[in-house]
Amino acid sequence: METKNLFVSHVHEDDHLLQDLKDMFVRNGYDVRDGSIDSSKPNDANNEEYIKYQILAPRISWAGTMVVLISPKTHESPWVNWEIEYAAKENKRIIGVWVPGGQDSDIPESFHQYGEALVAWSPDGVMNAVVGQINNWNSPQWWRSSLTGHSSLQLLDASFN
Repeated sequence: METKNLFVSHVHEDDHLLQDLKDMFVRNGYDVRDGSIDSSKPNDANNEEYIKYQILAPRISWAGTMVVLISPKTHESPWVNWEIEYAAKENKRIIGVWVPGGQDSDIPESFHQYGEALVAWSPDGVMNAVVGQINNWNSPQWWRSSLTGHSSLQLLDASFN
């Protein structure tokens, strides 16, 4: 079994999906080690700089890949944006995964800049994105038209034609 060290950037409303994501990897022959923070392993720190650089940064540095769960509130989270930016500085692979039913969700600004792949919640898509076999943004047809409003995505929009 190949081991994958992941940091899953998400909003706490999506904590319940972390185990499903890990199970998806296990069913596909991977041993997953998750360095993300969730309600099952919360931190009690209050100092933002301490949380960023003493708790989150080492976990992101340790991970080989960052998986960003894209759901309705993800784009509003300054924490998710910071985690993505930090992962980019650490040269981590950054992939986005639409949560089930989350395809209408806005994408975090930092993911627009640094995201390498965006896939639906499906074993094939997620596994292929994590291992680098998908390096584009796979999206539902309806989403294509919403890309044109984002200048950083106009080139990507053209690739869907």
